[in-house]
Amino acid sequence: MEAHTDKRGPQIPSGLVVAQRQALGLSYILHLRDDFKYFRNTNSLKTQKGTTMIEIRIHGRGGQGAVVASKVLAEAAFLEGHYVQAYPQYGVERRGAPVIAFTRIAEPGDEFFVRQDILEPDHLIILDPTLLSSVNVLFGLKKGGWVVVNTPDAPSALGIPHEYKVATVNASDIAVRHGIGSRTQPVVNTTVLGAFARATGLVRLESLLEAIEEEAPTKTEENKAAAREAYESANTGG
Repeated sequence: MEAHTDKRGPQIPSGLVVAQRQALGLSYILHLRDDFKYFRNTNSLKTQKGTTMIEIRIHGRGGQGAVVASKVLAEAAFLEGHYVQAYPQYGVERRGAPVIAFTRIAEPGDEFFVRQDILEPDHLIILDPTLLSSVNVLFGLKKGGWVVVNTPDAPSALGIPHEYKVATVNASDIAVRHGIGSRTQPVVNTTVLGAFARATGLVRLESLLEAIEEEAPTKTEENKAAAREAYESANTGG
């Protein structure tokens, strides 16, 4: 998949209107097209058939693989028959700087209105736990949504409000042991997705592993093994 992916959904054409929005302590850019209807409410974004789509926001730092994570997750859902979108926040990715990527999952036959930043996600994936204290990553998260965090700490130790469900996994340690990245800069994207699949049940582990084969051309077996270990060792607070 390309960096900006719509699978079984319409490609957004040129002629975009650009607007600025301040959210999450960062400058968001929303790309809207004149003849597309854009709306946001306190429930969820709707598809053209009126069904609810699932929206996931992924927070990480440059070098951790947030953008690839969004594509792998979308591919896993696509393999299960869903329509999907995956794309990053517009801007330059610098190593160590906060990075945001997005995935949308809709039902077969649905069409997406527009590709835009997700301001009210159903679920969050946090690749770097330091972002919990430096950026308002919980901004807009819907009540009852999952927050899946790369950390050795238990869910109860993170201080996340009880209105959200929390899962944790020591993805950095798992990635290092499987040789994905370095000890100082582990690449934790596929590993965290294993925990996300376990917590949310949105995609099956088998679909995730197949998606990793499609989207992780290097160290594919290592990435699959790390995702499987994270799936089995995720702490969902139960």
